[in-house]
Amino acid sequence: MTEQGRIVLNGPLCAAAAALLVAAVPAVAADNPGIERLATCQESWFEWKSANPAQLTSFIQRFQAEYAPNGNTAFFNPKAPQTVLGLPVAQVAPESIGMAVGFSVLVNAPFEKTKATLEKRLGKSIRKCEPPSDNMRTCALEIGPKKTILLLAEDNPKATTTLFGCYYFYEK
Repeated sequence: MTEQGRIVLNGPLCAAAAALLVAAVPAVAADNPGIERLATCQESWFEWKSANPAQLTSFIQRFQAEYAPNGNTAFFNPKAPQTVLGLPVAQVAPESIGMAVGFSVLVNAPFEKTKATLEKRLGKSIRKCEPPSDNMRTCALEIGPKKTILLLAEDNPKATTTLFGCYYFYEK
């Protein structure tokens, strides 16, 4: 409606316009420092089990609020966009994958970018890398007893995801 040359929006029209504006603004991912600390071996749910069960319980409650199970897999999907080390999170595996027990994050970033970002954050180079096998690239950095950071990605230059995390036990 117009009122003396001005446009006046009524209640329902304002609500519809506001809804369109909100829908048009892309969701902005936020860094998740708790997930980052676990994936980079700064904290360990494995240690919380015996040393601080209350902290483990608190983490589980936060995790369940922020992530949804991905079917019958070890992975969970973020309920809202998130980043770790500034890299977009695709999925998180909070306990184990195959023969590894730990905490890992699958990010939407190629292997070399993830490795460089992780090295910068850790302040250490990750030099122990296996030759590609079974179509996978793998690197490891031992941080301490029962704390090894692993990086895994498909051995394909077009691969766009990388898994990294802190593993307490790992069987080859």
